[in-house]
Amino acid sequence: MNLSPEKKIAGVLVPLFALRGEDDLGIGDIGALREFIDWAAETGFKLVQLLPINETGADNSPYNAISALAIEPTTLQLGPGFPEDLTAADFDVALADVNLAALRSSGVKYRQVKKLKRRLLERAFANFSARATEDRQAGFRKFCQEEGAWLHDYAFFRVLMEENDDSPAWNRWPAQHQSVARARNWLRDRQTAITKRQNFFCYVQWIAHQQWREIKSYAEARDVALMGDIPFGVSYHSADVFARRDEFMLDWSGGAPPEPYFKDDAFTQKWGQNWGIPLYRWDKMRANNFEWWRERVRAVRHIFHLFRIDHVLGFYRIYAFPWRPRKNKQFLPLVQDEMLEQTGGRAPHFIPRDDETPDNCEANKHDGEGYLRVVLEEAGATRVIGEDLGAVPNYVRPNLRSLGVAGFKIPQWEVRDGQVTSGANYERLSVATCATHDHKPIRALWEEAFERPTATSEQSRFDLAKIALFAGLNPNLDQVDFEKDFHPAIMEALFKSNSWIAIVMITDLLARNYRFNVPGTTGSSNWTRRMQRSVAQLRSSPTERKRMQLIHDLLGKSGRI
Repeated sequence: MNLSPEKKIAGVLVPLFALRGEDDLGIGDIGALREFIDWAAETGFKLVQLLPINETGADNSPYNAISALAIEPTTLQLGPGFPEDLTAADFDVALADVNLAALRSSGVKYRQVKKLKRRLLERAFANFSARATEDRQAGFRKFCQEEGAWLHDYAFFRVLMEENDDSPAWNRWPAQHQSVARARNWLRDRQTAITKRQNFFCYVQWIAHQQWREIKSYAEARDVALMGDIPFGVSYHSADVFARRDEFMLDWSGGAPPEPYFKDDAFTQKWGQNWGIPLYRWDKMRANNFEWWRERVRAVRHIFHLFRIDHVLGFYRIYAFPWRPRKNKQFLPLVQDEMLEQTGGRAPHFIPRDDETPDNCEANKHDGEGYLRVVLEEAGATRVIGEDLGAVPNYVRPNLRSLGVAGFKIPQWEVRDGQVTSGANYERLSVATCATHDHKPIRALWEEAFERPTATSEQSRFDLAKIALFAGLNPNLDQVDFEKDFHPAIMEALFKSNSWIAIVMITDLLARNYRFNVPGTTGSSNWTRRMQRSVAQLRSSPTERKRMQLIHDLLGKSGRI
């Protein structure tokens, strides 16, 4: 595909779980994605951006996966013939006691969805084990061999999770399970059963890779690129950390410094975002030629046409906490001295060094560039995007551009000398968007500012005024109609910008107000919210057809089709 920055394109950001397909099982899957690709192509979009698709844990966050390489099984399209080992009879039996209408209603019900999809995959694996052709068995063996560098450790980790009530918290498992060597010795007497379970988890990943590579080809046929996502960090409770413990610093938790913008969360404003990710021991990774990072890049490259690195700033330096996220509530009310007393004098700070001196800045830039060159080398022709938002050191964006890595432009944050930067002045090597999955949709900002006052209404009005200036509107919006005036104006301004890619979050595209995630919180709605309409309903709705015709015209007018 031609993904040169010389050709401007536009895309839609949508979390896969949020999509509603005609035959989904309570969560967006590859079948729904196929429908969405068609709808996006018809509208004129050339790109669909997804969140990470790695296997999630109990919090269901795609940014806290239990494996940095394994694919989340709920993303799979499961039905008669999907995979080919699953029969219509198997499907009917598995769904006999399932209220599918209830499962599909409202948000994602992860416990029920995961149970159902596991049941279907177990039946498919049993059929495969009993009667797969030699060619098909050979294909499975070949996959296991080619992906063995990570697959076997992952499958063993999943077996140990089953031994421990499906918990990935390996540091709270019995002592005999807490290291690979001890666990293998402990399970030696059950080797046959363990091997069978490992093969099941490998089989699921084999099917996942087949389906995802097929959807990549399908997107190509529709002239639509798929954009993936590699989180900078990896979950503490993951197969990666369990198997490669010497490559991680486990006594520090990575995150981001205090951020007054996120007024929803007091901890984020006071202390920062504590994501709980272990830090990297770059010296250990360098010793094996960054094997694990190269595996991550290869995995995403096989499925996506380009990918975003979430929190690319972490390559240069990362903010770290001397406590795990579960203690955030304990530290929230403390003042600095009280915090230091609790941590033995260790304070949150940037690692390996802050940016307080020119020498530190130069050293951080040098390190970050070196690590990113490894990523780019492994990415090959696959384009790389860097999510460079937040507290961004002055050297980062020039360095990213020198490496050919496009950064982000959020109009309301692109302010220089008190003036909102015109989209015409955006660097071509950039991605322009009004919001990411972590931000309030534009409609939500509007409602807070003008329809239902909240504690953040003033901030919302301030942001909307800057967006209005970006769109060429009067920042006094009291008499402006959102649907008739404001929404079309910001879409047009975004598409007309000089940025290589203009991305619209699905909620902003459809002028909805709901959020997929509120940073720094663990609310039950995070990562569960689904679109109100299915893709088929979007296609058939007169209101949405009219809206998409407007978007199509704006894309053509701005040269992005």
